[in-house]
Amino acid sequence: MPGKDTAQLSEMFADLARRHGVPAAQLSIHTDGRAIDVTAGEVDADAKFPVGSITKTFTASLAMVLVADGDLDLDDPVGTHLPELGTDADGLGGRLTLRQILSHTSGLPSGLDERSDAASSPRQYLRDCRELTLVQPPGSGFTYSNVGYVLIGRMVEEITGMSWWDAVEALLLKPLGVEPSFLVRPGARASFVPGHAVNETTGRAIEVAQTIRAVEASCGALALSAKDLVRFGLAHLAGAAPLDSQICQDMRRPVAGAEAFGLADGWGLGWAVFRDADGDWAGHDGNADGTSCRLRIDPAHDRVVALTTNSNTGSALWDELVYELRSRDIPVGDYAQPGLNEQIPLPGNMFGSYRNGDVEYVVDGPDGDTASLAVNGERYQDLVLHEGWLFSVVEPASGRRILGGRFLGDPSTGRVSGIQTGGRVAGRRKP
Repeated sequence: MPGKDTAQLSEMFADLARRHGVPAAQLSIHTDGRAIDVTAGEVDADAKFPVGSITKTFTASLAMVLVADGDLDLDDPVGTHLPELGTDADGLGGRLTLRQILSHTSGLPSGLDERSDAASSPRQYLRDCRELTLVQPPGSGFTYSNVGYVLIGRMVEEITGMSWWDAVEALLLKPLGVEPSFLVRPGARASFVPGHAVNETTGRAIEVAQTIRAVEASCGALALSAKDLVRFGLAHLAGAAPLDSQICQDMRRPVAGAEAFGLADGWGLGWAVFRDADGDWAGHDGNADGTSCRLRIDPAHDRVVALTTNSNTGSALWDELVYELRSRDIPVGDYAQPGLNEQIPLPGNMFGSYRNGDVEYVVDGPDGDTASLAVNGERYQDLVLHEGWLFSVVEPASGRRILGGRFLGDPSTGRVSGIQTGGRVAGRRKP
């Protein structure tokens, strides 16, 4: 991209950041063999941002390095390496596999209860996992889970004899030339751009603290620049050491049954899959406390796009950025939320309680007709059912009608088994 066009891109990016109240952001693009790096706000291109769940792609890559070395097998029961989960056929250790956990088809809930004993040590976390109720049978469908990636981090530690922090740094990042920062690391001081909560009405940005627990580091503790994310993405496209080309292809291949409704068009072994007219993109979204980041890679054309922002409004910035980049002939793979078709009556059997781990979803209505959705007490008003059992709600902060998710079950019989929202399945508990 010529210098003039890069300057125009930089101006557009800075304008988007101002309009969305984002204090600082980075955009890094690799396309047509060229690198484009622009920033917004008082931040340079090398600053580290908490990248949230994009960390999971690094944890998955580290696990797959061990698979390539023969230290892990995708289809062995995880109890082989984590005996605290039990090794009998009926226990979690005997029922779950690494392949299921990487693709979020394990049936594990999103998270554990916020209990102090679970955070006290990794082994206590594993023991608490033995008491978990699976959302759905392993291998039966997609439900996004942080718990599963804690388990992967523990398997890495058991096999390598290193902490997750040391393993991801020594075995993956340093060979790729990426110098990381971590939000939480025992005995080390963190250095990263702080996140912000932005009031969409007033535009006021308030700095917020990162709350991730050390035991959950393998889910979201990395802080990286957009340039770092592009370097990681390029290594996946090239199959550069320590990554193996075949392993990288396997990670991007959609897993059967991993229907990531609300998040992506499919899911591989650590990567989300986004359908595009020119071919599938791989990627991951990441939201930490007051940050929102994106990574997309295009295997067919060797393109990588990465965004880091230090605001909860960074997600809305991304939506506009995708449009702006495409209008400048810079393709970007992304998920298109399903359209909301005709409104249909809400059957009474959809009212009730649904649960995913410690999160309860309650669909109710004072008159059995007008409905609302409460998520652990936070209420979303005016729930409306649409064709295909999709439902929309009114977002409290903005007052906009948005896609809330979908009900699961058998429309031909009217049987309701759960709901799926934000990629997470909550099973039916009681009417």
